[in-house]
Order: sequence, then C-alpha cells, then structure tokens
Amino acid sequence: MSTPKISWVFDVISPFAYLGLKQLSQLPKDVHVEFVPILFAGLLNHHGQVGPAEIVPKRRFTYRFALWRARKMGVPMRFPPAHPFNPLAALRLILATGNKPHAVERVFDAIFVEGRDVADPAVIASLAAELGITNPAVALAAPELKQQLRDNTNWAIENGVFGVPTLLIGSETFWGHDAFDMALDYLRDPQAFASDTQSAETLPYGAVRPR
Repeated sequence: MSTPKISWVFDVISPFAYLGLKQLSQLPKDVHVEFVPILFAGLLNHHGQVGPAEIVPKRRFTYRFALWRARKMGVPMRFPPAHPFNPLAALRLILATGNKPHAVERVFDAIFVEGRDVADPAVIASLAAELGITNPAVALAAPELKQQLRDNTNWAIENGVFGVPTLLIGSETFWGHDAFDMALDYLRDPQAFASDTQSAETLPYGAVRPR
C-alpha cells in the first residue's frame, strides 16, 4: 500500500509544536513530511475559540505541562521572554526558505531552546542571516509570503485542522504532540482504526451548549 501524503501543520507560537517537531524523526524512513506553517490565531478565530494562554489557570498549567513533557522526552526547553508573542515574522522567515526542515528547526530552537524573542526584528535579522535570507525587512514583507501564510491557514481549516501541531495523514488528523503514537499506529495499520472512525462519526449529540 502506498504511503499517504503527510503534512505537519504548525505555528512556532506553540510549545507543543516544538515538542512535536522533535518527534518527527521517529516516523518511518520512507515517509516524506510536508511542513505547513500556519497562523494559529486564524484557526482560533475560525472555530470561535480562545487560546490556552487566554484562560489564566489553563495558561499556567499549559506552561508547566510543556516543560514537564520536555523533561520526560529528554528535550531541552525554555520559554522566550514573553508568551504568547507575535509569530508572524518567524513564520514568514520559514516560508522565505521554502519551508526547509532545517529552517523550521532553527527557528523553533531559537524560541524554545535559546529563549529568544522572535518578535524582535534584530532576532529575526540574525536568524535570517543564518538561513541565507538577505535584507529580511524587505524579504519578509513580500505580499506573496503574506498570502502564502493566509492560504496555508485556509487550507488547514478546509482539511479539518483545528489546532497545532497536527499531523495530517491523508484525510485523517492527529492533533497534538501527544497523539504522535496514535499517528504511528495509524501508519502501520489504518484499517485497525476503521471502527473507531465510524463510531466517532456516527455518535449523536446529546446536548448542545448555546453560543
């Protein structure tokens, strides 16, 4: 059976996307992953949600949980000077490199290993120089990069993505770094999930909270 198309959908604002990135090396060697940077805020707006950091007790738990998970995984991690932050320049920088894996990892490491502030133009300029992007102030303002980020976000929404990180395998979504083992099992034996999928899709609503 041929391997389905696999896309990894992310925003650099997410500490769990950083952790998810560190898991991708565990995918089967014959798997090719397409990196798809999106704007997480666009997903929140579309689905009418608030982000974890917008709920004060959830914000505290989220940061503690991310740091704990990093320790359990043996992955170095620290937070940048402020979180959440504006990720637009960092996302456009990745797009400017053609979504190259080493660029994705370099930007994530700058944020969550080195604790750098990618909302600072000086930090972006330094990373851009490392990644071979000259004159980042002009390069990252290119209308086509802005449009690509919008297109990526809309594409993700159209394909059922509601959070980051998400592994999109064919038409199936695996949300969160903690769903990675599930994604691996699905790649090994998609048919084993057939009854689960049918049950999830046919389960009726018992109540609907008014909005």
